[in-house]
Amino acid sequence: MNKMRWTFALVLCTGIALAQDGIEAEKVAEKALKSSTNLTYEANEELSSNDFVTAEANYRRAISKSEKNVAAPFNLGNAYYNRESFGEAFGRYKQAGETAEDKPEKHKAFHNMGNVFMKNKEYEKAVEAYKEALRSNPNDDETRYNLALAKKMLEKQQDEQQNDQNEDNQDKQDQQDQNQDQNQDQNNEGDNDKQDEGKQNEDEDKDEGDQGDNGNDKPEENQEGDGDKKKEQEKKPNQGDQPEDQKQQPRPNQLSEQQIQNLLEAMQNEEKKVQEKMEERKVRGKKIKNEKDW
Repeated sequence: MNKMRWTFALVLCTGIALAQDGIEAEKVAEKALKSSTNLTYEANEELSSNDFVTAEANYRRAISKSEKNVAAPFNLGNAYYNRESFGEAFGRYKQAGETAEDKPEKHKAFHNMGNVFMKNKEYEKAVEAYKEALRSNPNDDETRYNLALAKKMLEKQQDEQQNDQNEDNQDKQDQQDQNQDQNQDQNNEGDNDKQDEGKQNEDEDKDEGDQGDNGNDKPEENQEGDGDKKKEQEKKPNQGDQPEDQKQQPRPNQLSEQQIQNLLEAMQNEEKKVQEKMEERKVRGKKIKNEKDW
């Protein structure tokens, strides 16, 4: 029994101590909130006097003293918003919305977050922010109007993006078609060049055949008056390959080496005969001198 009493007394003392600690902590929190609120008032006054630097410093001090002071980050967010520092403004509005426990404070924080998104043309995020604000205060006409405007701007933005995408796709398709046409033109030019080259080669082969590549025709300047010889050659059967010395036929109107040799020998013989005749004439026509009579 005495042990139970001592246990109960111990628990009671512990509870009293914890309660006292809680009370002390609550007093400290209240004191910090009061100090934070006073700094917020000072910052409001300084901001009204266009002393932004001092006001910003006091807002920051107020925020650091108490997390329960929703007004300090919200008002600092407004200060940034009015100076068009939308990124910093959004951060403070978000801090206020996460800290706020009352619906009116939460509503104002998310409403202003939606305004930042509208300034940044992030209409989809603005729609969500305004919806969150209306969950805390469904009767706010300004928020409903902003939500309708955000939806309209979002639809317009999506249409523009779709049109831009269609134009990009069309440009890509046009570029592909142009490249395909260029490739086709190059292929056609290549085929035409090959055809022209083939035709040119064919014409050259034909011209060479006409000039006697087969060994059956004579040069153009020697074709006149050679009709009979040509006929005789056409009548002769193909004798196939001949020895090299027989292949080198004399050209038309030109003597062979043997013919030249025979002609030279004949000329020499004729010249010899002429000389012999001349000698005979000299012998027969020569007068004998008479001896002198003394």
